[in-house]
Order: sequence, then structure tokens, then C-alpha cells
Amino acid sequence: MILTVTLNAALDLTYRVPHLVPHASHRVREVTERPGGKGLNVARVLGALGFRTTVTGFVGGETGRVLRALLAANAEAEAETEGAEGPAGGGTPRVTDALVQVAGRTRRTVGVVDETTGDTTQLNEPGPHITPEEWDGFLTVYRELLGRGPAAVALCGSLPPGVPVGAYATLVREARTARIPVLLDTSGEPLRRGLAARPDIVKPNAEELAGITGTAEPLRAARAAQRRGAHAVAASLGADGMLLVAQDGAWSAAVPERLAGNPTGAGDSAVAGLLSGLAEDLPWPDRLARAVALSAATVRSPVAGEFDEATYAQLLPSVRVRKAETP
Repeated sequence: MILTVTLNAALDLTYRVPHLVPHASHRVREVTERPGGKGLNVARVLGALGFRTTVTGFVGGETGRVLRALLAANAEAEAETEGAEGPAGGGTPRVTDALVQVAGRTRRTVGVVDETTGDTTQLNEPGPHITPEEWDGFLTVYRELLGRGPAAVALCGSLPPGVPVGAYATLVREARTARIPVLLDTSGEPLRRGLAARPDIVKPNAEELAGITGTAEPLRAARAAQRRGAHAVAASLGADGMLLVAQDGAWSAAVPERLAGNPTGAGDSAVAGLLSGLAEDLPWPDRLARAVALSAATVRSPVAGEFDEATYAQLLPSVRVRKAETP
């Protein structure tokens, strides 16, 4: 089992319109609802890859009720698939709900896809205010989940209002005390403080990495993040792929050609690739290749937290992994 933490979970709404025009009224062709937030997207991709996951974080209000109902519907579909095809059947998402109920309302995120250009406009609400008592209650649940011995933990996304800025540093230390590998995917001050707790992997994008290190060149910035505490740094470079710096080497990887589509959730799929490779104890270059192929295949999917399986199968053997040269 892999544990993913989404402190600022969301109900993701995706609207598809023929053409997005500012200041105009639009007729929506299709609406999709999904449990969202980075860690939930990661869990859904891991489930499609055949890994069982448990998700935790905060949930509340009517939006939170809908989110949990969607998770329960997925679990019911999984049970039906397993009954028909055995425990490994179907590639159905294998996600267990361990979310923590709070008084506030779970946020919504709205993605508007322009079908003419393929571009996506994203609108993200801030999330519920978390009280000190609710944060303490979450820590109790988190420690209990660590006690079940997950293969790895992913700490993903922004912090909702009220959560201490050093929250991820606390969660990293708890995982390391339990001797469970931990990946951190956040930004800004929570990332800066989280680094000092020595996570096994951090997964910023190039802009986030530059923001915490003051260095724009990705390889130098990744080395600087290592010196600040990360054991390994996997930096998303957008259409240029990904850079991975570990203690025993550095590599870059990219797909042969750029793919048009919706990039929302591509970074979350990359996290799923890194975690699944960690769970299988793959060499770093193989983990990197999987992360890049999954990220690119997600660009071809219309909604976050999903990837185009045919594209993934086609891309994985063609990912170019090279040793990264010291600048």
C-alpha cells in the first residue's frame, strides 16, 4: 500500500467549451467531476497502474460529501471487478478513503478546456480553514496510517488556511521516524521548510526549484536543494521532460516529441511514476523514464488524475534518459 496525503483536497470540475472567449457567455459541452488535489490525482494514477493506495487529508461540507461519494463509487467498481476477475483484475483504481472530516467546506477547482486550442484555464479556490484541534486530529490519523507500514508516503499540494507553514516538515519527520520513504511535492515556504526535514525525494518544477534556491539553472538548483536536505530531487521541466539528481548520479529524460493537450495533472502522474518505481525498487533511470512517460500520457487525457494508457505504452520504450552533465 502507498499512502498519499492531500491536505487541501478538492472537487475537480472540468468544463469543455468549443472556444473560450473572455467576457463572453459559453455553452459547456461536457462537465466532468473527479476527486481532486494533487495527492488524490497521484492515488488515481497509482491505482490505474495496479497499486493499492490509501488517501488522507481534510474533507468537509457538501463538496466534501460529493468527493467521498465519488471515491466510494470507485471502490464499489473495484470490488465488482475483483469479484469478476480476481484480486488484480481490471486496472480499476484501488483507493481507500482515510480522509479526516472538518467543519469547513472542501474547495472546488474549475478547469475550462478550450477545444479549439487545447488550452486549459484553471480556477482554484483556497480551501477550508483548519483549526488547531483539526490539525491535531489529522496528526493522530496520520501516525496511525504510518503504523500500518505503507511502502511509501507522498505529501502533495498546497496547505489550506490555518495549517502551520511547517506542516510538511512535521509530516516528513514522522515518516522518517517510522522508516517509511517519503516524497514531498509542494512549493514556496512549505517546500523550503520541508527540505530541512530531509525527505527522500522532492518533486518541484523548475520555477519552484529556482524560487527556493535562488538558482535558475535546473541542475545547479537541484544540487542546492540536495544540500538543503533532500536525498533526491526530481525537477519537472515542462515540455522538456524531467531532471533527476540522486546521491549516486544525475539524469535527464524527455519524450521524443512534444505532445499537445491538457497539462493539468501531468506533474501528479510523474509523482505516481516515481512512487511506483520506488515501491518496485527500480533503478533511478527506470523510475525517471516511467515518470516522464506517465506525465506525457497525462497531457493526452482530458481530465487530471488520468493518463492515456495507449500513449503511455507507446512512449515508455522511447523515453530518452541521459546522464546529466555538471554545469
